[in-house]
Amino acid sequence: MSSEPSKMNANYDSTMGSVKEQAGNLLGNESLKHSGTQQHASGEAEKKAATAKQYGEGAVDNVAGKAQNIGGAVTGDKSKQAEGAARENKGDTKREFA
Repeated sequence: MSSEPSKMNANYDSTMGSVKEQAGNLLGNESLKHSGTQQHASGEAEKKAATAKQYGEGAVDNVAGKAQNIGGAVTGDKSKQAEGAARENKGDTKREFA
């Protein structure tokens, strides 16, 4: 597992763990079943970590974008205001899809 949580890796581990667990049940192989249970749990934990990371990044983008948007509005800098609005929207999207 890499140092950064990944939803793609998490989904793979969760799914493969479930497959191994079911295969272990069908074959009566406790080692395979246990290995699958652990891999599934690891995948689910990584999925939660990746979701939390993405939500946090979205919150940072949202707050920074809002500040930039307001700063641009106060100074009359339309370009800063537009950049801020775009970053704010990016943050909203990240949090929505977390």
